[in-house]
Amino acid sequence: MAAIDNMQDAVVIGGGFYGAAIAVYLAKQRGMKRVTLIERESTLLSRASYNNQARVHNGYHYPRSFTTAYRSRINLPKFVQDWPDAVKQDFTKLYAIARRNSKVTANQFERFYREIGARIEPATPALRALFEPRLIEEVFLVEEYAFDTTRLAQWALRELSESGVNIRLQTRAVAISNSLDNALNVTLAPEGKAQELITCRYVFNCTYSGLNQFGGDFPGTQTGLKQEVTEMALMQVPSVLQDVGITVMDGPFFSIMPFPARGLHTVSHVRYTPHMHWTDELGSDPYRKLDNYDRATRVDRMIRDIGRYLPSALNAQYVESLFEVKTILTKNEGDDGRPILFEKHDALPGCYSILGGKIDNIYDVLEKLETENLASTQTTLSEQRK
Repeated sequence: MAAIDNMQDAVVIGGGFYGAAIAVYLAKQRGMKRVTLIERESTLLSRASYNNQARVHNGYHYPRSFTTAYRSRINLPKFVQDWPDAVKQDFTKLYAIARRNSKVTANQFERFYREIGARIEPATPALRALFEPRLIEEVFLVEEYAFDTTRLAQWALRELSESGVNIRLQTRAVAISNSLDNALNVTLAPEGKAQELITCRYVFNCTYSGLNQFGGDFPGTQTGLKQEVTEMALMQVPSVLQDVGITVMDGPFFSIMPFPARGLHTVSHVRYTPHMHWTDELGSDPYRKLDNYDRATRVDRMIRDIGRYLPSALNAQYVESLFEVKTILTKNEGDDGRPILFEKHDALPGCYSILGGKIDNIYDVLEKLETENLASTQTTLSEQRK
């Protein structure tokens, strides 16, 4: 196994949006001069950061979790300000409340979002006419956006380069272990090459579904995780829906959202988007499960049910599906809460595992990192070795 000569301040494992944003933060805000970002794919932001509904939340998804809804409400304007070129705002966003089996009524929904200061108003008759009135109680016009992952990836490459972060693509981190002098060793497996060893003071595990897939001294997360194979259908919607995003709440839950990276719309359905699920555990590789899954689409069932509420959706044309592993905290699988996972591992001092279920959660992560006593450690470690 080859050893890498230079000591790193930090290794960030996972080149999705969170990993890239954290690497940039460490270099620019915390002054770390030697930061390495590890990504197993050939490009950044190509897995869960891309294969999702591309929604910049404003809290409307979470009427039964005040904290999650309010945090999204606070974070949305920050996200728009920080990544304006990646945010699509020029579409009409509607939330509709089902008459039957919804976990919130229209009155409860409207009152909740007025209380947290989110924009909400009754939709116009023309917009209400899109829906089947026998199944929909009320339709609201809200403020919610979509993001273009390809533009976020362009930002990541530019900022990482300007910040001096070393990017290692097509490279897996396979083990995290304690080393001497309060340091950590990360074992790397570059595609088609011999394993390497990199030493650092801090490790940030931002691998989303792969959080528990390390050997060495890595103990696994204390927080229980649930994994799901999910299908996001990409559709060409009819002209009446072209500049519209729609979510129907909150039992018969489905969404049709613009997907800016492709100029299409995503379609998801609470019943048919999740294909299979399991409890995450060490050594059970979720990406291998996804690779071995047959990926038979359920889009016909999605559209058939959606069409009962939104008849024009029956004329949407299917293009393809994005299959991915979705990871959520087990404690929140039955409610609307989507808190971040932010764990420090006592068995590996300096090692953090980080997960967020929504793109705007990045601000919650950065706020947590602000409270950590992180510093560039090159001088300290070098002095200890003399």
